[in-house]
Amino acid sequence: MSRFLFATLGSLGDLHPYIAVARALSERGHEAVIAAAEEYREAVVGAGVEFATVRPSMAELGDYQTLVTRLFDVRRGPEYLIRHLVMPHLRSAYEHLLRASEGADLLISHPLTVTLPLVAQRCGMSWVATVLSPTSFMSIFDPPVITPVPWLRKLRAFGATPYRLLFDLFKRGVWSWEAPLRAFRAELGLPPLNGMAMFEGQFSPLRNLALFDPQLAQPQPDWPAHTRVCGSPIFDGATRDAGILDDLEHFLAKGEAPIVFALGSSAVWVAGDFWENAVAAVQNMGRRAILITGSTTPQSLPGAIRAFSYLPYSMVFPRAAAIVHQAGIGTLAQAMRAGRPQLIVPVSFDQPDNARRAQSLGLGRVLPFRKATARLLASELDVLFTRSRYAQAARAIADDLAKTDGAACAADELIACVHSRTIAG
Repeated sequence: MSRFLFATLGSLGDLHPYIAVARALSERGHEAVIAAAEEYREAVVGAGVEFATVRPSMAELGDYQTLVTRLFDVRRGPEYLIRHLVMPHLRSAYEHLLRASEGADLLISHPLTVTLPLVAQRCGMSWVATVLSPTSFMSIFDPPVITPVPWLRKLRAFGATPYRLLFDLFKRGVWSWEAPLRAFRAELGLPPLNGMAMFEGQFSPLRNLALFDPQLAQPQPDWPAHTRVCGSPIFDGATRDAGILDDLEHFLAKGEAPIVFALGSSAVWVAGDFWENAVAAVQNMGRRAILITGSTTPQSLPGAIRAFSYLPYSMVFPRAAAIVHQAGIGTLAQAMRAGRPQLIVPVSFDQPDNARRAQSLGLGRVLPFRKATARLLASELDVLFTRSRYAQAARAIADDLAKTDGAACAADELIACVHSRTIAG
């Protein structure tokens, strides 16, 4: 039996994949612990996985509404994330992970847990890197959509060279963001990092696991060595409120399949008038809908529309007529498995690139979040319903994904890493 330590930072989309892999490891007779913000303790323990606290907690970061609003700023969000959420907490995160790593046979990082490799290097431990979406690879051969400058995709026609130059320029621009990490490495007596922690420095020499579905991206020449595309590990929690489940079942049984609107666990905090626009669009179309809204649930909705603060996507997506969502990688993975046509309204970070990749598969359409008026929502949904190719492509992708078990694949890869290191040792 081996023991695995996962470290993660972010929203539920950054937590649920690791719960899925941890549970797969447990099913194979191993121990797994997830180190995350204290606010996630109940979710992790409730899923039957051991939990360890790592800073920062959400409470330490101040008002959550303000935090998410700053993060989703198209131009300044990434800088705010690194400078204000990651770098100020290096020492405490390192100390928490150092304690949590005791007795572990393998450490597993998330792209933002920049101190986990420091723990591994300082203690002589093995570690594996994970990424959740193709954007993390920043491939010049399969370049992502970059939110502040989506027009750069037009350079794709000129090959890889323009992206090599642009990505190098971008890295120089963000070099200063990581200054505290370079200083902390020196303080620990560790050699300088070959590259930047948020780019090539996040990858492990042992193994790199891509925890997204292979339909979204295939390995490229500039991906790091020893990379395996596992597929999305699926876990979306549960609701124990029998009243909510009864209400859902009663609503679904009353009429035609509804359009389901969801914005994940973060974008709901910057929804603005999105829900009002969704309601107006659905009413104009004469359709039924379910809104999954987070903590702020619209009131006085018409009878054909129901709002829930939270529903497991696996419970409701497959029963939708169409799914409207923001293309967070976890939400997209669930939507792809549901086999329903999608209208994707990306907000920021990796979402525009995830949306572009989903659109290229033919399973839906893309409407930027800031353009999601009631009129355009209704118009785009009408196209989804009147052109059968979207539903056909969605069903085909779902059938294909029925053979993909990302959690099982990732668990087997991690076990193999421990086994190979044991033999080598």
